[in-house]
Amino acid sequence: MSKSALIVWGGWDGHEPEKVAHFFRDLLVDEGFSVEVSNSLGSFADEQLVYSQNLLVPVYTMSEITSEQFEPVRKAVAEHGIGIAGCHGGMCDSFRTNTEWQFMTGSQWVAHPGNDGVRYTVNINQSNPHEITAGMSDFEVVSEQYYLHVDPGVNVLATCDFPLPGVDGPHVGNPCKMPTVYTKMYGKGRVFYNALGHHADVLEAEVPKELMRRGFLWAAK
Repeated sequence: MSKSALIVWGGWDGHEPEKVAHFFRDLLVDEGFSVEVSNSLGSFADEQLVYSQNLLVPVYTMSEITSEQFEPVRKAVAEHGIGIAGCHGGMCDSFRTNTEWQFMTGSQWVAHPGNDGVRYTVNINQSNPHEITAGMSDFEVVSEQYYLHVDPGVNVLATCDFPLPGVDGPHVGNPCKMPTVYTKMYGKGRVFYNALGHHADVLEAEVPKELMRRGFLWAAK
């Protein structure tokens, strides 16, 4: 039996949500998924639709979500064991006033020092072997570097270093290894997040694309 996924996109246009949603659709179709793509949060309010999925993929930066739209998603993941996976602001800068969304997804964006165009290294956590990162090495990206407030319970698969040389900001006195890719459990459901993805072309690169592919498969069990 083929697996199914629901991708819901929208919110801030700067993250190219439609383009990212269709990129994700193609990735999942290539893995044999039946995929529905929607540009309406109303799709999350459809319990029958949501509960019939193996994977939920939000691509929705900022905006607001109603309780009628959120509750089926929360129950799908926590109680039905349906996976949820996403990237960048499309999953962890969504619905800023909904703290339960942040609890479920594992982090919340708070800053991107240096803004877009920063060159930095993503370090694979070799001390924590996982099927998502198996065989991968550190790699460079030129994009936004996400400073996140992170659930301490997440399983960190990759990090990046703050601060970067020459990038000023109020964070510089707090050097740290920031989680960039992680998994977690929310009730019965698997959660996968990759902080990369400011624009679609960042995700189209070889390693970020493979991280998303493997993360989707892991979250969908």
